[in-house]
This record gives sequence, structure tokens and C-alpha cells, in this order.
Amino acid sequence: MDFLPDPFPLLSASLQWLAVVVVIFSSILLITFTSNLVSNGARGAALFGHSLGQSLVEIFSTSVSRCYALAKLTFTEAIRRKALFVFVVFAVLFMFAGWFLSDPDQSAKYAKDAVKIHVTFILNVLTWLTMIVMLLLSCIGIPEDIRLRSIHTVVTKPARRFEIVLSRILGYVGVGTVLLGVMSVTSLVWIYRQVPESARSELTARQPIWGQISFLDRVGNKTDAGINVGDIWAYRSYIEGATKSRAIWRFENVTPAMLTTMTDEDGKTYEALRLESRIEAFRSHKGNMDRTTRFQYIILNPERNLEVTAATLEIGDEFSGRTDGIRRTLIAETKDNESQTVDLINDLVAKDGSLTIAVACTDPGQYLGMARSDLFIRLPDAPFAVTFFKAILGIWLFMVLTVTLGVTASTFVKGPFAIMMIFTFLTVSITAREFISKLLSDEWKGGGAFESAYRIPTYMNDTTDLPSNPGTQLIKWVDWIMNGFLWLIQQILPNVNYFNMTGYVANGFDVDNWNTLLPAVLVTIGYFIPCVLIGYYCLRSRELEAK
Repeated sequence: MDFLPDPFPLLSASLQWLAVVVVIFSSILLITFTSNLVSNGARGAALFGHSLGQSLVEIFSTSVSRCYALAKLTFTEAIRRKALFVFVVFAVLFMFAGWFLSDPDQSAKYAKDAVKIHVTFILNVLTWLTMIVMLLLSCIGIPEDIRLRSIHTVVTKPARRFEIVLSRILGYVGVGTVLLGVMSVTSLVWIYRQVPESARSELTARQPIWGQISFLDRVGNKTDAGINVGDIWAYRSYIEGATKSRAIWRFENVTPAMLTTMTDEDGKTYEALRLESRIEAFRSHKGNMDRTTRFQYIILNPERNLEVTAATLEIGDEFSGRTDGIRRTLIAETKDNESQTVDLINDLVAKDGSLTIAVACTDPGQYLGMARSDLFIRLPDAPFAVTFFKAILGIWLFMVLTVTLGVTASTFVKGPFAIMMIFTFLTVSITAREFISKLLSDEWKGGGAFESAYRIPTYMNDTTDLPSNPGTQLIKWVDWIMNGFLWLIQQILPNVNYFNMTGYVANGFDVDNWNTLLPAVLVTIGYFIPCVLIGYYCLRSRELEAK
């Protein structure tokens, strides 16, 4: 997993959400108005206006006390339907979770891998158990009330149907919160008790500061990327050893608060900037068999023309990386081959607060591969429990989304169909959303579906322009309409990747608040508001007699 999440476009995402909601509700109102107009003529238009006004009155006169009473009733009914039986399944699964843990006598490397698998297993169990139980409860609640006619005792009271839909969601969310809360606390205690001492240090939450990466070629000129050594996975670019080739990171807003107190081999403490790296070595020959490939951290200040070699180190475990401290006080050589003491913050940080760190390979004939996320400033670690409960919050938000969709679907279809519909909707969101994004992007050439269908029988490759005639213009126009429809579908499908924070916790990283946690909250709210309104509209226009 790449722990460098893409920046969340808050403004554009909000505008897209508003556009999609306006399109959906405008379509619903237009269909309803047309239906009333066709059925009842001018009187239908008046009835539509009266119904719309009455709906607005019901929504804005919602009673908190009635919602609380109905939510409490929903909570009680869910408990009676044996929702707590999930604890038995949870306990059985936990009996097998210990299989993934290594013995205390195993090496730290294998123990670390076992912790990752163990934490991943536990969070996945929490996710799927909660989702399955809440999907079943939320989808069968209202249809069962209609079938048993118990909903008549509610609608005949001064309870509005908007309050029924809202209270159903809140009640089921309350049940899911209790279930998830008990299981998550139990899971955290289980993790602390079962993880061996050799891997206990992996239960942490790194707080990284990411930078921007650029490269220099072997003669020191700027280049877009490093060398391609023939690796099929082109995630990393490589720099050549014993040349002027460099990978350069630029970190913004570096302050003294980022420094950490560290201890050297003699037990003396010093201030340092802690760097963590995951550099990959590509060896063109065996090299020195007594040591691994070496690299250097070089601190640059272009404004003062300073270049300081901070450390010369060896590549450690390429899969787990290494953590090093760059001392605040460094020794730099002047042009006259004299030594001078420089301060990392006062002398090497630029006036705009940026710090430039270059990585160079010192061994000739060897190559080092790096990507942007392979080097970061590591702030003091947060407690493991903090990032664990952030992941639990992501699961809880996904549960709220599932309950909201389930209750909404149950207002216009029966329980089994609602379960199948929401399960399919979430499955398509997981599997097809990325595919739709590629279809709408320029990553795949050859145009849309109809243009591609035209190119195949005519043996026309995707780089050749279509002939200009009315037929090809019609093809492009139809593809444009279909792409607009696909865009709307893409916006309707939730990005469920925001809710999955397991990778952060399992690999010892703190969950990103702005680019991961906040989007999950906004996606949940973005679906909650229109779904409650749609559920109210469907329940209001539905015949509540059992069929």
C-alpha cells in the first residue's frame, strides 16, 4: 500500500455532490409532476404543489423526542432479532486469529510480518461481521413491519414518515455502534496480549511528513525521472552510483518542532531530524561482499550555496527500511577545504521554510531505486490505539453508509430484494468505480464504445483520426452522451476506498486525517442527506398494506 494519499479536492468534490443531488431530485420531481399532470390534468399540478409543500412542512417540523422514541424502539427490535449473536461468531473467529502470530522465538522480521497479517485479519473480521449484520437488519426492518402490519400502530400516531425513516437509520446505527464498540475494544486488548515481545515495537503509528521528489542525471542535469533498470513495475526510478545522479526531496514548512531527541552509541542525547527510508538496491555486479550498497544523505541550501554530507549509510533491509537521525549540528567543508559548523534549521532550511535533501549512491556500478514515498520525515509516533480507533471510525462510517442505503432501499422494495440491491451496489462500487474512471480518462485511447466498435471492423488503430463525415460526428456525439451518463454513475457510486484504513494500521502508520478520514466523513454525510429524503418520499408514496 502507498501511504501517500492523493490530496482530497474538497471544493470540487462538494460541487460535484451538489450537481449530482440536484440532477437526481430534479429528475424525481419532474417525473412526479409529469405523472400527476398526465393522470389528473391541471388538478394534478395543484395536487403536486400541495404535496410538495406538505412534504417540506413535515421535514422541517421533525420532532427530536419522537425520533428518539422510534429509534429506541428500533434498537429494541434489533436486539430481539438476535443481533447480538454476532458476538458468538466474533469469538469463534478470534480463536483462529492466533494462527497468524509467530512464536516469540522467531526472528523479528517474521514476527513483524505476522503482526501485519494479524491486525489485517482482525480489522477485516470487524468490517465484514458488522456490515453483514447491519445490512440484514436495515433491509428487513421496514418490510417486516409492513408485512406484520405493526407499522400501522406507528403511522396512525402523530409520527411523520420522515421521522420513521430517520429513526430507523439512527436506531440501527445505535445497534451497530454497540456491536462495533465492544468488538473493537476486545480486539485491541487481544492484539496487545497476543503480539510477542519481538514485534511489540511494530504496534505504533508513524506520523510522516512527505516531500516532493525530483532527479538529477549522471552529469547533474535535472530530469523528470531516474533510470529504468528494466523492472516491469515502474514504481521506482533509479540513480546511478558514483556519479552526480541524485534523488532530491523538498520538504515544506520544516520547523524546530520536527526535531526529535535521540541517543547515540555512547548514551549521549542530541537533537536530530528523524528520516525513514525504504530504498531499493539494484546491483549490476556483486560488489563488496563484506557490506551492502552505500548511500549518502546530502543537505542542500541553494540560497546560500551550501551542500553538507549529513551521513553515509548502508542499505539495510529493503523491505522494512531504516530510520536515521540527521543531527542538528553538522560539519560542512568550505571551498578552501576548511570545516565550519552549520545548524540544520538556521543555516540549511531556506527562507520559505523548505528543506532539500538529496540521496546519492556511492558505489560505482550499483543503482538505487526510489519513489516519492520512500523517504519522509518521521515525527514522534502516535499511540497505536489512536490509529487503531481511527480505522474503527472508518468501519463505523461504512456501517452508517450501509445502514442508510439499506433503510432507503427497504422503503420501496421488499427485504430480500433490498439486500441483493445494496450488496450489488456496494460490490460494483468496489470493483467498477476505478474501471469507469479509466474509461472517462485519456489513459485508454480509441474513443468511446461506439467509436471503438467502429475502429475494430475497419482495422483502424487508436492513433489514427476518424474521417470527418456525418456518421463519425454522430458516433462521437453518442459517445459524449454515454460518457456523461458514465460520469453520473461514477459520482453516484461511493468511493469505498476512503473507508478502508487497514493498511495504515497494519503497517504502523497513522491514518491521514485530511486526505483519508475527512473524505470518509464527507462521503457518509453526502449519502445520508439525499438517502433520507429519497426514503421519505418512497415511504410517503407507498401503500403500507402487506401484499
